[in-house]
Amino acid sequence: MTAVLAIDQGTTGTTALVVADDGRLLGRAYREFTQHFPNPGEVEHDADEIFRISLAAAREALRQAGQVPVALGITNQRETVCVWERDSGRPLHRAIVWQDRRTARRCAQLVKQRKAALIRERTGLIVDPYFSATKIEWLRERVPGLARRVAAGEAVFGTIDTWLLFRLTNGQSYATDHTNASRTMLYNITAHAWDDVLLGLFGVRRDALPEIRGSSGAFGVCAAEHLGAEIPIAGIAGDQQAALFGQGCVAAGQAKNTYGTGAFLLLNTGKRRAKSTRGLLTTIACGPRGEPVYALEGSVFIAGAAVQWLRDGLQLIDHAAETEGLARHVPDTGGVYFVPAFVGLGAPYWEPNARGTIVGLTRGTTRAHLARAALEAMAFSTKDVLEAMSADAKVRLHALQVDGGAAANDFLMQFQADLLGVPVARPDVVETTALGAAALAGLAQGVWRAPQEFLAGRRFQRFLPGDQARAARRRWAGEWRRAVEATRHWAAAAGRARS
Repeated sequence: MTAVLAIDQGTTGTTALVVADDGRLLGRAYREFTQHFPNPGEVEHDADEIFRISLAAAREALRQAGQVPVALGITNQRETVCVWERDSGRPLHRAIVWQDRRTARRCAQLVKQRKAALIRERTGLIVDPYFSATKIEWLRERVPGLARRVAAGEAVFGTIDTWLLFRLTNGQSYATDHTNASRTMLYNITAHAWDDVLLGLFGVRRDALPEIRGSSGAFGVCAAEHLGAEIPIAGIAGDQQAALFGQGCVAAGQAKNTYGTGAFLLLNTGKRRAKSTRGLLTTIACGPRGEPVYALEGSVFIAGAAVQWLRDGLQLIDHAAETEGLARHVPDTGGVYFVPAFVGLGAPYWEPNARGTIVGLTRGTTRAHLARAALEAMAFSTKDVLEAMSADAKVRLHALQVDGGAAANDFLMQFQADLLGVPVARPDVVETTALGAAALAGLAQGVWRAPQEFLAGRRFQRFLPGDQARAARRRWAGEWRRAVEATRHWAAAAGRARS
């Protein structure tokens, strides 16, 4: 039996898994780390702490497994930027996290300068502080002496995958993969390379950025001092792309949704770049061998957080799991529709001024109706994004792979299948991000010959659309659209009142 180690470095902690060649989990560990908020809207991480806790998690998982893995895969929080000394590996500033908004003014300036269309065409992204380019620009301009040190080749930048790779190999490897590079706003999504025009726009030297490699292949060797043995690092991908690969979505038309606090949806569009006219992002995903292919990405700002609000805000439930029983207690929502736009509407509406709306309340409305409406809202929001994706990509959705905490809710999964009219597949192991990194590394080292072989040991529960839902599907969608329009009308009226 052989095994692969996966390090999943997330925004609040690191998970490490040891995965056997038959798909069994031999070891698992998790470590949290500190969040820093130096000013309102600013979020930072200590890069050294991230490395230390990632090692601790990996060592614990390896102790549980009791064997030396043949490969190591890395997946990571995307867009977060580190800067460090090229020779020593010493961080020169805390990492600026993807959530950080300190460059919002610079992004607004770029839009005013009419750079948004150029950036969108070259990168597939919208101009937003979310992405890495303006973070790198901020570091170069604000950290004393950094611009000079970068020019002299003494300091370099990288996303979290590059930082971990550099440290694990004791500075021998300085590289990233196409999926992480595509989130920097410096990567040409057509040429699959750093873009000279964008490097010039943001004042970034090419030699201060890592080499870009395929997501499955040789990245370097983890030094024995870190994990007890030399281990080839053979797979790297950003977290959402790793989850897409871990779900087996390697062909055009395959999609996954992660139901967490919000929801991330990715649709593989294959070798064809789909240009969105509906507010979606174009990004790079992994093909069957880890090669770069295209994907559309959309996000729902509030998903599971709506259930958390029922629990913490209204105190209608004690535990999120209660919603399934409550939803089954009533035949429908009684005409109630809940649009949980607490922080605005994301794709495909993009209305930042929208706020949460509940319509259709009567004297007969109970907490069961509200619980069911909250669950149905996740499914409706997912359908909205997937319809936009299918229209932009001109690809027909065959099935939806799901993961995340709310995916454990059987009622939600069945309603999602009924609403979409396609099967919904939920894996037995929901840590698909780490599994995707393991699969990429294992493929490169010959543990598995193809993604299908990796998936052979996995078990999926399939939720099939019911025949009785076919006639009601259009009516449900129409009522949901009415509720969304009410929310958007409220936002527009509020905007007019403020002006």
